[in-house]
Amino acid sequence: MILVNTGNGKGKTTASVGQAIRALGQEHTVAFGQFMKRDNQAGEQYMLRKLLGDLFFAPGDGFLTKPEQFPKHRASSEKLIWWAKERILDVDMLILDEALYALSSKLITREELEELVALARNNDTHLVLSGRNAPQWLIDEADLVTEMTEVKHHYKAGIPAQKGIEF
Repeated sequence: MILVNTGNGKGKTTASVGQAIRALGQEHTVAFGQFMKRDNQAGEQYMLRKLLGDLFFAPGDGFLTKPEQFPKHRASSEKLIWWAKERILDVDMLILDEALYALSSKLITREELEELVALARNNDTHLVLSGRNAPQWLIDEADLVTEMTEVKHHYKAGIPAQKGIEF
């Protein structure tokens, strides 16, 4: 199955991590890659590395904020695409966190993502993709799409990101 966690609300990564835990609980093999995010910055990364070992990979450089950063971010994204292509054949589930952010930022191409979707379908591998702005073609292709909707967020009240909540 192709599963997509999208929308402007909080919870896309959290849902993806939960999906990994659920699959692991059923003795499925899981690989989890994160676009954009630097390794060793978020609590889920520590636990995913502990649970998955080499089946966790976060080669990112943070979120793309300046055009001059694009080449470095593209190179990191290419590393993750190649890692994902290598793993997708050997796991029951591949999760690519922030893949849709990478797609909308042009750090990965539609063709690269379509190739991963096709590989997942052809190898009976569940593929979980997260990030804002899921394109219509992916929504049409997916088996399950969940949209996170922000109702209220503490940022707007001036409360900064909290350990264990946002990272």
